[in-house]
Amino acid sequence: MRFPAPPLAAACRRRWALLLLCALAATARPENRFPRPQFESGYVEPSTAEPLPAAAARDVLDVVALAAALAAASWLALRRRSRRGLLLLSAVSLAYFGFARRGCVCPVGSLQNVALAAAGRGDVVPLTVLAFFLLPLGFALFCGRVFCAAVCPLGAVQELAIWRPLRLPRWLAQTLELAPPLVLGAAVLYAAAGARFPVCRYDPFVGFFRLSGPPAMLAAGAALLLLGVWIARPYCRFFCPYGWLLGLASRLSWRHTTITPDECIDCRLCEGACPVEAIRFPAAREDGAARRRSLRAAGAALLLLLPAMAAGAWLGARLGPAFAGTQPFIRVAREIADEARGRGPARTPEAGWLKETGASAGETLAAADREERRFIRGGALYGAWVGGVVLLTLGGLFARRDPPQHEPDRGTCVSCGRCFRYCPVAAKPDAVALRVRDPEGGSRP
Repeated sequence: MRFPAPPLAAACRRRWALLLLCALAATARPENRFPRPQFESGYVEPSTAEPLPAAAARDVLDVVALAAALAAASWLALRRRSRRGLLLLSAVSLAYFGFARRGCVCPVGSLQNVALAAAGRGDVVPLTVLAFFLLPLGFALFCGRVFCAAVCPLGAVQELAIWRPLRLPRWLAQTLELAPPLVLGAAVLYAAAGARFPVCRYDPFVGFFRLSGPPAMLAAGAALLLLGVWIARPYCRFFCPYGWLLGLASRLSWRHTTITPDECIDCRLCEGACPVEAIRFPAAREDGAARRRSLRAAGAALLLLLPAMAAGAWLGARLGPAFAGTQPFIRVAREIADEARGRGPARTPEAGWLKETGASAGETLAAADREERRFIRGGALYGAWVGGVVLLTLGGLFARRDPPQHEPDRGTCVSCGRCFRYCPVAAKPDAVALRVRDPEGGSRP
């Protein structure tokens, strides 16, 4: 099924104007014109205890810009109901948070800083990073996913790439939507263990924002943008861990984007309007048998929750050494231990550098064992998380009840505003009258 598309000429003009604005902003990115000097006389550059005034002012400006953009997106989505305004704000956010600020600080990556600090290893979250983590979640509790609508640079670059969105099979879309909570668990596991920040390391779009990056990640970002021409926002829907957290907060939101500003007349014009398939359709009728099936599915999910989490914890603990092997320090320590046992020399340069620190093979291996035990415990928690999320998601799909009228699903709707112009109730008085086919064969305005 193809979604209805806007007129080709007007869409081309708007899209190329927005992309030109982003390209001009990219050329204004500040950067060091000359490399820092390298001293050979043993001079050590002193480190400052407090951030420089310019850096502190820039951080404050970033937080103010984020709060202002979130407020503007909330007003445009809930009050003004302007799709054009949201598109313009998306271009501005992409230009500033993406190209000018080079994708950092990013709320998507900030969750790893929070996980590292919460692990109790002595790390402190900077106030700017904490604000970037909490502000979009706070707005989601009150206004829905307005951060995804027009503030997130990752979502903005995908929104501008949508051209001919297609509807995925329901079973495939629901299966792929299980990936974000799994990515979230893996990101928290690695960040809390102090190993790496996988969300930032494998971000497919940050290379575009910085106009440089590993060829593999640049190719992955280009592939996602190309895929986004037909599959709307693939990164947001099937990978982004922070978007999953925003979806949870949005389900509890005080207000949320609606398809119609008034009462739904059930004209069904909006059914194909949402490219991320977030519009829920009303059921023709729901009998007692359907309600009983929903209750049985919910009850079965709750009964099987603890066994599923226990099985996941056991499997995750067994996979802990494999998770630990992805950390460079543990991998190098194992090479040094194998060399001490006579199984062959260590071949990587990192092993030679680690031996030059003066630490013995026993000390290095003991430190690696401590890190591996931390991964085993974290793997057990991650496995329990995976088992619980998968079971509750499947149970929620079977126990889901259809709404009485057409409305967006608060968890998956990104408040992009594409559905506004499809509702005849929201049409302006001077707009061309829409005629809707009546189920009995007639027509009505």
